[in-house]
Amino acid sequence: MADTSPGTPRAPGTGEERGSADFAALVAEAAAAPVEGWDFSWLAGRATEERPSWGYSRLIADRLARAESALDIDTGGGEVLGEAPVLPARTAATESWPPNLARAAARLRPRGAAVVATGEGAPLPFADSAFDLVVSRHPVATDWAEVARVLRPGGTYLSQQVGPASVFELTEFFLGPQPPEVRARRNPDAARAAAVAAGLEVVDLRMERLRMRFHDIGAVVYFLRKVVWIVPGFDPAAHRDRLRELHERIRAQGPFTAHSTRFLIEARKPR
Repeated sequence: MADTSPGTPRAPGTGEERGSADFAALVAEAAAAPVEGWDFSWLAGRATEERPSWGYSRLIADRLARAESALDIDTGGGEVLGEAPVLPARTAATESWPPNLARAAARLRPRGAAVVATGEGAPLPFADSAFDLVVSRHPVATDWAEVARVLRPGGTYLSQQVGPASVFELTEFFLGPQPPEVRARRNPDAARAAAVAAGLEVVDLRMERLRMRFHDIGAVVYFLRKVVWIVPGFDPAAHRDRLRELHERIRAQGPFTAHSTRFLIEARKPR
């Protein structure tokens, strides 16, 4: 999704103009759009999201330029790793979803990176102490024992992760109020404890809450199709009544506002 720093221009033909467009046409357009990979450019001018202040892509680009070997876990379509100007001589990436795997291979293999298919929750297919840098942006789940195993002594794990109750304004609009234990999932303090239990030293841990704005119902449909854990089981047909209600709300009140949470965690394997 687009950056929302002050002064970001809006694309023509969006906002109020899209808000007055036909509901069925907006939903149909978004339902037909491809959602493979982690490129959110389809949402340009239709939705915005603030970015964390630490600049994850910039951070890992700097680390990759200084690393001898690196692994990107849950690479998606290889978008973030592919943005780095320099990759280590030994670079690998893992992905479990076949459509993303194909995109990652096309993007990263020409740059000399190995792209490896993995099963969700399966051990990493690499030797002990194989990498001095492991990175991951928005992993499905972090297997801290496996991260510790593949890191060399003195190696670093650097990850940006989804925090607790992220985009819950949308979750609860469609699913109703969520219990406290659901809202507390993906807590950064729990990540710290798991990292320490795996034998790693946490050297940085930060969290930020970031504003998101959806300017039309098509943006909501596309986002929920792509980020499937926000409303599990989301289907434009099954949720049509709630979508129409939200469409009318956006037309009457303006963009729907939600908040994502992100945390940065850096952990080091002792020498």
